Amino acid sequence: MTEIRGRGIYAISDRAAVATVFVIAMFMDIMDGTIVNTALPAIGNDFHHGTPTDLAWVVLGYLMSLAIWIPASGWLGDKFGTKKVFLFALFTFTVASMLCGAANSIDQLTAFRFLQGIGGGMMAPVGTAMLYREYPPMERAKVGALLSIPTLLAPATGPVLGGFITDGLGWRWIFFVNLPFGILAFVIGVLRLKEYQHEAAGKFDPAGFVLSALSLGAILYGLNQVAVEGWNSTPVLLSLALGISLGALLILVERRIAEPILALRLFRDRVFTMTNITSVFATASFFGLVLIMPLMLQGVRGLSPTDSGLTTFPQAIGVILMSQVARKLYPKVGPRRLISIGLIVAGFVMLLLMWTTPETNLWVYRAILFARGLCWAFVFIPLQAAAFSQIQPLDTGRASALFSTQRQVASSLGIAVLISVLMAQLDKIPAQVHDLAYAYNAYKVPFMWTCIFAFLGAVTAFFIDDDKVLSVFRKPSVPSTNS
Repeated sequence: MTEIRGRGIYAISDRAAVATVFVIAMFMDIMDGTIVNTALPAIGNDFHHGTPTDLAWVVLGYLMSLAIWIPASGWLGDKFGTKKVFLFALFTFTVASMLCGAANSIDQLTAFRFLQGIGGGMMAPVGTAMLYREYPPMERAKVGALLSIPTLLAPATGPVLGGFITDGLGWRWIFFVNLPFGILAFVIGVLRLKEYQHEAAGKFDPAGFVLSALSLGAILYGLNQVAVEGWNSTPVLLSLALGISLGALLILVERRIAEPILALRLFRDRVFTMTNITSVFATASFFGLVLIMPLMLQGVRGLSPTDSGLTTFPQAIGVILMSQVARKLYPKVGPRRLISIGLIVAGFVMLLLMWTTPETNLWVYRAILFARGLCWAFVFIPLQAAAFSQIQPLDTGRASALFSTQRQVASSLGIAVLISVLMAQLDKIPAQVHDLAYAYNAYKVPFMWTCIFAFLGAVTAFFIDDDKVLSVFRKPSVPSTNS
């Protein structure tokens, strides 16, 4: 690996620079998706002729772009340098945000969202790799805490800001608001980030690139169409079948290629495999409720997007309050117990939603979600730290691409399952019935599924090898690759 240093700066300054740029970029990326969902009705009204299908492609266009660039991001960062690729991604995302805000039609907006996805697809994996390279293995719980800031806080903040911005300034400003933050992160990145290049990155793998893009794209498309057409619809079944088939072919092809674009060999490590499996269930549970809860608060309780966001925001406060506690407990307790207990308690906390009614005081929801946030700090921080605990510095970029791919699929899977279950329950309500209690009870089944996902994650977390993960704390301190 070639390391190209900037001018005399201390390691702590390097870490602060990477952390600042990463958190700003990832906060924009993750929050953007939540805000766009909030603003879709306003976008449709503004363009008048925007059909539900047209509006859906404002979201799907972004997801299809992610499907292309997330798997390739690890190789791109290694081949061309993480600083160059990250800054290119950040620049593309920021410019595309400006173009989205200036769009004059649904078609233009969809095209610019696809462009925005090019940046978003590379920012997360490459930025994560940069962040992990700044810390030796025994300090990676700090990285998990940093990653939890945008991952958990942005989805909670999005509905609040989306409501304020859409109601007060108009939907175009949900994109324009990215500009000052994108420019700030870009300037800091140009001045302070250091370049890393992997001299043995290998040649471009066109077969892996095409198959990964088509497979992930088909799976994400199918999962996101479940909410519109249901699991039994022909387009959904064909899309998922195509995605899974291409995924199987991708695995066969990548195992035979000397320099594959996806480093599937990393799954030989049991810790990396089990943390990714656990992350699937944890991510599905977390992001599933992130979508379902606002739907209930706005659709059944009649809250505005802003009030709905303020009701769910205490979850983020809980995460922030417990993040440092989780980080300090990680080397003492180990990820297996922290993650398992966190998911079990989170599951039981979410069960409390089963006893709520349409008349339940909003502060009860806030208390439940606050308690849920406390639990999630003990899940995502050790989960992300453990996932990369055995990864060698040269493999960090490839591991980050795999982890980001898994997380994107898991998020879409959780949302698809919960939405389809909700639609099935709502369809059972007779057309002549207008009692809110019936509609409210329909949401209790997807609430239950968030608990099931959490409990399944707790089971898989028991197979994470604590001794192997914590072995880095028993070894002599090894400097990070850039200190």
